Amino acid sequence: MATEAKHLIPGLAGFYASTRDLVYTLLRVVIGAILFMHGWAKVTEIGLAGVSGAMAKSGLEPATAFAIAAMFLETVGAVCIIFGLFTRFFAAALAIEMGIALLAVHYKNGFSASKGGYEYVLLIGVVLLAIAIRGGGPYSADRAIGKEL
Repeated sequence: MATEAKHLIPGLAGFYASTRDLVYTLLRVVIGAILFMHGWAKVTEIGLAGVSGAMAKSGLEPATAFAIAAMFLETVGAVCIIFGLFTRFFAAALAIEMGIALLAVHYKNGFSASKGGYEYVLLIGVVLLAIAIRGGGPYSADRAIGKEL
């Protein structure tokens, strides 16, 4: 088994250890906020008909069901990730959504997000997968309740 790498600046070890949980919480909150803003635009600017149309154009049928799921996950699910409530469930569901978006919408456009590619959804999806595996963490509603998936 490999040993842990030594710090080039040993005095930083305490800082890293003391901020690890706080930084993880920041990551969870920021990803949740990004997803919420993305979902809120679907709800308030595009609407169900517009999102359903985009889903159908991408070949995702039943388009209305996919649209409702995306809008729900990207708003309610995102808020739950922000607060760390049902974190593993919503992070896993959103990671799956990002995988579907990658394959059904963005893959054909190549890697670059500036060209509609999969760069952004890949990053968000992998971060959500990591959150699904780790859970809410110490600063979460899941921890306060004392239960998680």
